[in-house]
Amino acid sequence: MALHPAVAAVRRGVRAALAPLPPGVPVVVACSGGADSLALLAATLFEGHKAGLRVVGAVVDHGLQDDSAAHTARVVDQMAALGADETLSARVQVDPAGLGMEAAARRARYAVLGQVAAHVATQAGTYVGAGEGPARVLLGHTRDDQAETVLLGLARGSGGRSLAGMRRAFGPFVRPLLDVTRDDTVTACQVEGIAFWDDPHNADPGYARVRVRRTVLPVLEDQLGPGVAATLARTADQVRHDVDHLDDLAEARHAALAGPDGSLPVDALLADHPAIRHRVLRLAALAAGAPASELFHEHVLGLDALVTSWHGQKWVDLPGHLRARRVDGRIVITRA
Repeated sequence: MALHPAVAAVRRGVRAALAPLPPGVPVVVACSGGADSLALLAATLFEGHKAGLRVVGAVVDHGLQDDSAAHTARVVDQMAALGADETLSARVQVDPAGLGMEAAARRARYAVLGQVAAHVATQAGTYVGAGEGPARVLLGHTRDDQAETVLLGLARGSGGRSLAGMRRAFGPFVRPLLDVTRDDTVTACQVEGIAFWDDPHNADPGYARVRVRRTVLPVLEDQLGPGVAATLARTADQVRHDVDHLDDLAEARHAALAGPDGSLPVDALLADHPAIRHRVLRLAALAAGAPASELFHEHVLGLDALVTSWHGQKWVDLPGHLRARRVDGRIVITRA
């Protein structure tokens, strides 16, 4: 019998993500119990076991719902029933201060998944010291998630980074399903007989992402025609290379210019193109302790004014209780 197109689409994305890995390397699949992550796990088990890879299912309990511990236990049992070689669960403390609940949960989740990757890689003897690097962590974000991320970034005025959307890979993390629709993951689970969980947060209009998913994107599809989500995701891929290249140039420039105290020479910054200079100034603010989630373009423009249009202004206030000053021809960022 021919393979269902939805199952084939999910497996194709996973196969490409696993292709560079040698046999024996562990692969961690982050699994929430939803359709996206369970379809990802099933495909990873199918493709990974063919390639001689060890597949580890991991679920993170954020403790944000009354029955989260019981739900986590159910997901662990389900991952084992699907054939995961090992299952792991972890509970994290989510502190939304300065970030918001969604961003804080994401930060806590990625931190613990990074620890899981290091742990299982060390167990398998494939950590950096053995030459293979840490285990890969597969995330179940789909093309629809990418489109929502681009729209949210545009609404917040995040510039090129918003158009670039989510990265396909960073550190140990890989997103194999960015070319797969959410409907395909649901259908893949249904075809394979996998029961999945609908997170009630995904229906809560208090979250901006839910409003984009349930209202904004359907309106765009209705008014502009079908395919808006695919177009947004494709745009993200096109922009990502440019943004990554500029970020790499800026990181090298920041490393070359920053003094021991993190200060930057004004004359050298004036010689840089604004696309690089703005990024270097942003990196300097982050290095001084500014929270990334609170550091906006307006702050970077304020820093840039100290370089390009300085007329004796005393300082620029930055998030994280920081102040930037121009002192003796250098931009200095210190605690307020």
